[in-house]
Amino acid sequence: MPDTLDPSEHYEQLLAFIATHMPAPFTQEEIDGTMIFTGGSPGEVVVRLTDTDVSVEEYAVRWESANRPVIKPRRVGLVKWRRLPESQLMAVVDELIKGARETRRAKYLTCAFCGRTNPPELMVDESTCVSCAQHEMNVVH
Repeated sequence: MPDTLDPSEHYEQLLAFIATHMPAPFTQEEIDGTMIFTGGSPGEVVVRLTDTDVSVEEYAVRWESANRPVIKPRRVGLVKWRRLPESQLMAVVDELIKGARETRRAKYLTCAFCGRTNPPELMVDESTCVSCAQHEMNVVH
């Protein structure tokens, strides 16, 4: 973004850039002035855009109980977007999104019973997914 752009134009261009670089499918919502993008299915990346910074997070889930998953993303990086020129800003945000996706995907495990690759929150241990645990081992969650 050239230095001649005002902050609102800069923000709009960053908003569009994030939307085109999120893994599909993605959702976008505004909560208390923060634009929150969540991308991937299952989730891979969360990006939060405020009027001063961009936070890129690896999607993560914690179980509060057997039936209550809670999204608890882990921050990968934070950028004060008004301080960087367009080309550097976009390159940094792009790399953070890629890094968050790679980190998340590296944690996926393959079920020894069904052969499906799953995110860690859908596994009961390193070799058994929740579905197979229920069907093959009569485990109740």
